[in-house]
Amino acid sequence: MNSDTQKHITEAIETHKKMTADFEEGGIETIAAIAETITSALHQGGTVYLCGNGGSAADAQHIAGELVGRFTRERKALPAVALSTDTSVLTCIANDYSYEKVFARQAEALVRKGDILWAFSTSGTSANVIAAALVAKDKGARVIAFTGRDSSRLEHIADICFCADAESTARSQEIHQLAYHIICDLVERGFANG
Repeated sequence: MNSDTQKHITEAIETHKKMTADFEEGGIETIAAIAETITSALHQGGTVYLCGNGGSAADAQHIAGELVGRFTRERKALPAVALSTDTSVLTCIANDYSYEKVFARQAEALVRKGDILWAFSTSGTSANVIAAALVAKDKGARVIAFTGRDSSRLEHIADICFCADAESTARSQEIHQLAYHIICDLVERGFANG
């Protein structure tokens, strides 16, 4: 291995360590609040809807799978829907309206008061995610945001925002995964005996 490769790997690991330390120092209360908000909404009959683009779409689908299936414990299935999974709906909306409306139109159709929209955008500026968040807020749902840039538009719209601030999208997504695994575990604890 040459020295440039070693340096590149080491820098990625060091950035990850620093972001994990920052998360431990300043993000624990936010993650606890998100888990409590989701647990409360689910106990009251709400549904968690999730949206994001690219890797964030994969994160949304991952979380929906953990909630509908299970994370680590046996418990009842929890209602969660990733808005990035129905290709017919996505392509219909993108074709007939615009790509900016692919999540907002679904939020208009599906999201109700008492639900959660969990919106992922590492930039915090994804137009289609912001459009969905605005629709969800108008319908009386709570908006949870996961971002990667501090003080973004999505953060200002959200009821609760977890920001893994980094220049690298990949580093933000790594911290997002740690955070949402913790959230899934906490939510599941609220239903493990139910």
